[in-house]
Amino acid sequence: MKLRALLLTVITGLMLGCSSGYAPVTEQSLGASYNRRPVGLNEYRVRPGDTLIAIAFRLGVDYRELARINHLRDKDLIYAGQVLKTRPSAQAHRTVSRSVRTAGTTTPASRQTSTTTQSTTRSASSAPVRPSSSIKWSWPHAGNLLAKYSSREGGNKGVDIAGKIGDPVKSTAAGEVVYAGSGLLGYGNLVIISHNREFLSAYAHNSRILVRENQKVKAGEVVAELGNTGASVPMLHFEIRRDGKPVNPLGYLPRR
Repeated sequence: MKLRALLLTVITGLMLGCSSGYAPVTEQSLGASYNRRPVGLNEYRVRPGDTLIAIAFRLGVDYRELARINHLRDKDLIYAGQVLKTRPSAQAHRTVSRSVRTAGTTTPASRQTSTTTQSTTRSASSAPVRPSSSIKWSWPHAGNLLAKYSSREGGNKGVDIAGKIGDPVKSTAAGEVVYAGSGLLGYGNLVIISHNREFLSAYAHNSRILVRENQKVKAGEVVAELGNTGASVPMLHFEIRRDGKPVNPLGYLPRR
């Protein structure tokens, strides 16, 4: 029986290793070293049900950057128990810092010009400027705002839009569904759409998900039905993420 169980584990591992896409890991893919060593600073241990997209979304980083610093090929399968780095190694960081310092060495005149340019940039950036984007954004739902975005620690990472259970939730722009599931705590039934290499949009608390991962969607296409999964009242929690980090959706959506 032990030999049979071992063979089953090996075969399962080979089947999982041949899969493509950011497939969720399962208990069957747990390695012998699972939970053996403590997770260090800037590390994350993959849990059953995780995908690379979901991990990156939870951590607020770009999933491509997460794949790069962990030397993962595109569409690589991750496995439960695996420890991922969430930031580049200290050595790589020091190398980049030295390069920046070397490149930043200037003559006094250059420093003066640089300081003037920086001051001008700071003054310009202090003015409320609508962020530039090549994407033509649209509202995912027509309901009233329940809560706005907050950049504070622990604040709202998007906007909450009121509605009734079953109301259509529409894609804010054309893109590809990179996540459709309920594996992120606090988001309920969640859809994440990649619009280009820079922007993602997320639609949470849905009662039903109407799309699947890797599906192409058009702007305005219904991707889910509004609900209250993971929420106290029916609502759509909507986020826009730029390079993995939450930004204020009201800076991109058309003014009402």
